[in-house]
Amino acid sequence: MPATSQPRLDSARAPRAPGDWRGTIRFVLIVALMALGLRCFVVMPRSIPSESMMPRLLVGDYVLVAKWPYGWSRFSLPWAPPSPHGRLFGRAPARGDVVVFRAPPLDREDYIKRLIGLPGDRIQMRHGVLWLNGVAVPKRRIADFSVPIAANTECSSIPDVQVPYGVGADAEGHPACRFPLYRETLPGGVSYDVIDQGETPQDDTPVLTVPAGHYFLMGDNRDMSADSRFAAMAGAGIGMVPAENLEGRAIVTVFSVDGSAHRSDPSSWWPAIRFDRIGHSL
Repeated sequence: MPATSQPRLDSARAPRAPGDWRGTIRFVLIVALMALGLRCFVVMPRSIPSESMMPRLLVGDYVLVAKWPYGWSRFSLPWAPPSPHGRLFGRAPARGDVVVFRAPPLDREDYIKRLIGLPGDRIQMRHGVLWLNGVAVPKRRIADFSVPIAANTECSSIPDVQVPYGVGADAEGHPACRFPLYRETLPGGVSYDVIDQGETPQDDTPVLTVPAGHYFLMGDNRDMSADSRFAAMAGAGIGMVPAENLEGRAIVTVFSVDGSAHRSDPSSWWPAIRFDRIGHSL
């Protein structure tokens, strides 16, 4: 072997200088801080744990929540102390936004609902029709909504639902649940689909006026949602939601699973992913 090649072999075997390790640690810390900053100030992921926002969101969906649209509060910034002004760079949400917020009265759990009423609005439900400031919100019957029954998606229906609604099968014979579907259009033109299975106690309410600094939120699955129609009580209703409790606006579905995967069985992971639900904006 030529003598000139020996120094290169010795150099390749030399231990890394301490400065190299410090550079690696510095890089890892910078990446971690950037990820933490992104999570704290820009966007956060949230999973959907209930059927209250069907048909738009199913149990097992994961949504990306933008934090900047409404500013930041102690609920949207981890470990932040209460602010005397409630929100930093606060901006008002718009009717129709799908909002993630800390649910009253305990302010411990994150809920996701659609924003219906702004401060000063008068809200009422009459025979399942939403009334806003004395005017009925247009509600048009459209095609039925069919959802596959899965490990995390039941057929939660009210007792008096008549055939063909409730448990059934899709066109290919797979277990599915059918619901009556309607299209609502709020003042300003925001339209969305709601499920209304029939007459329930929450279909009729007194006139509720939204106080200053609060919002009225409802689930799109009108018969299966504990929302602002009910007084704030743990597990039963949220009442009017303070502006401070808003954490962000849901913007897109980034992942979805049907609940059939098992951690100990990697072969079950791929079939559990609902690819057709990924990438849909809210």
